[in-house]
Amino acid sequence: MSGETSKTAAKVTKKTAAKPDTAEPVLLSGGNPQIAKGYGDAPVQAYIAAMPGWKSDVGHRLDALITRTVPGVYKAVKWNSPLYGIEGQGWFLGVHCFAKYIKVAFFRGTSLSPIPPGESKQKEVRYFHIHEEDQLDEAQLAAWVEQASQLPGERM
Repeated sequence: MSGETSKTAAKVTKKTAAKPDTAEPVLLSGGNPQIAKGYGDAPVQAYIAAMPGWKSDVGHRLDALITRTVPGVYKAVKWNSPLYGIEGQGWFLGVHCFAKYIKVAFFRGTSLSPIPPGESKQKEVRYFHIHEEDQLDEAQLAAWVEQASQLPGERM
């Protein structure tokens, strides 16, 4: 009897393993991808790949700029948003999709120079919004990323 149980379990495992995961990520309101919480580059890349339309290209550019500016940056997806930080020190930046723009959140944004333009209800947080038609000032964004990475990170 135990031999039959082993064979059945092996068949179930084989069938499950043979099915490719072709499910598309769910887009939440405003087009923000629903990606499972995870640490490392893989969940961030899954989020970027699931960003709708023009936002995915911008997501790739943002990720490359952050990775280039902060070698060894720590990445995760939490609350359906990619986070970037310094391991053991906390998060300095988050990204979130909305219907008409991408929001880059600098968790200690009021300490950056110049201060990013988007205000927040949270005292230190500042936002930078990227719309489809915007010309991205990568030099300014890289300067903010570099400054933000040197400040105490947010524990989440």
